[in-house]
Amino acid sequence: MEGAKVPADDLDEESSAWLRRLGAAGGELRAAECELHARLVRIALAEVRRRAPGTPVVGQELDDVAHQAADDAMVAILAKLADFRGESRFITWAYRFVVLEVSAKLGRHYWRHAPVALDAGQWERLPDRFGIDPARQAEAAGVLAEVRRVVEEELTAHQRRVFVAVVVDQVPRDALVAELGLRKNAIYQVVFDARRKIRRALVAKGYLEEPGRSGDE
Repeated sequence: MEGAKVPADDLDEESSAWLRRLGAAGGELRAAECELHARLVRIALAEVRRRAPGTPVVGQELDDVAHQAADDAMVAILAKLADFRGESRFITWAYRFVVLEVSAKLGRHYWRHAPVALDAGQWERLPDRFGIDPARQAEAAGVLAEVRRVVEEELTAHQRRVFVAVVVDQVPRDALVAELGLRKNAIYQVVFDARRKIRRALVAKGYLEEPGRSGDE
């Protein structure tokens, strides 16, 4: 049956050990919780540093976000141990919680301190988000210039903020829903409209083909 738990005997040895230790009591439980929390802190620190170029959060505040994310992920993991289905290793399943917490927390910081303009690294990531063929390196500068023009001149302030958060910084939609009070389909529509404006401009400049056209036409 879809979503059914994998029998304990079928779990990998490490996952079985985690479940056993986290289901124990006394010193064994405390040791397991300390070890798990330490791992979550490490992955949270690595994740916030990976995302550092695209967020206004820096220094000690960035480390604080990582520790908060690890703490909140720990609470969620312990509350949902019974939901672990064994479809992946336990530690992989647990890491997803902390990555989601990092995304949500950095997303909230982003909306409180949204940058006025994209930095160089953000601009460089934009062509990939639109499926521009990386082999067309000679056109990269032109593509970036046109995308930048559309984002700065044709998108509304609201479209620009949502577009950058979702497409460039890949902030989870759940984080935006919580911050903006919008429905997910409203966020989808904003991103869709922004992408359509940019794609239309790229088609007009010859960087993309018009939808429905093939190279044989």
